[in-house]
Amino acid sequence: MDRQNTKIANRVSAVSLAINGILSAAKLFVGIIARSGAMISDAAHSASDVFSTLVVIAGVNLGSKAPDQKHRYGHDRFESVAALVLASILLMTGLVIIRQACQNAQLAFLGRLSSPGALALAAAGVSIAVKEWMYWYTRNAAKKLGSQALMADAWHHRSDALSSVGSLAGIAGARLGFPILDPIASIVIALLILKVAFDIAKESVAKLTDEACDEQTEESIRRVILSQQGVLGIDEMKTRMFSSWFYVDVDIQADASLPLSEAHRIAESVHRSVEREFPQARHCMVHVNPDR
Repeated sequence: MDRQNTKIANRVSAVSLAINGILSAAKLFVGIIARSGAMISDAAHSASDVFSTLVVIAGVNLGSKAPDQKHRYGHDRFESVAALVLASILLMTGLVIIRQACQNAQLAFLGRLSSPGALALAAAGVSIAVKEWMYWYTRNAAKKLGSQALMADAWHHRSDALSSVGSLAGIAGARLGFPILDPIASIVIALLILKVAFDIAKESVAKLTDEACDEQTEESIRRVILSQQGVLGIDEMKTRMFSSWFYVDVDIQADASLPLSEAHRIAESVHRSVEREFPQARHCMVHVNPDR
């Protein structure tokens, strides 16, 4: 990620940091005053967003550093590491919420859990609107910049919006005389959070372990290579994901009687065409074999 895009990512993260800080404090205050376990769980989720945004800022800035002596291919994978850390935060948040919800459910069965106040309903509604806006704001920036860490943070916002929907339903049900619905809502919230954590972790691990591009992308790359003048065939082609980018290694066939300079020209043509047609291709390495 270049310097200009890094500035945009940092600005988006700063907005997230400020709003999440205010939301988490407000939810916690309302949850305590209105006696809502679901709202307090929601506050914990928003508080985790504050830390997750700090992780995003660190990942984006480390990932944008130029290659150095120890990292000849750059630092892009720090974004995938940041996304994996976010998944871990979401996982822990979900497990803590489930633990607290189970304790509250036990109190509800014993008739010791108070119904939440009306203030909790209003807070949940405001939270849904704000977090959904933050999801789209962060998601649009992530797609524009091709940032995996920002996209993970966007889904963190979406999971917070979903948790607030669960809070709203649970609080409303508890106020209608079914206090057990409040801890049930907390558990549903936690399961949604765990699902998001799994999806983010799965994508991060794939990009950290050199997973190949999807078949459709690889087939498109093959068509571009074979369309270049002088290319008689492809002996082998490999791709690997590298954070938001991918690398291509290809062995092509060319006429065995061609001079070295012409074989080099063909290889350069393949190299440039792949990187031109696929903006996410960080580098295309071409080896020329004589045709059989």
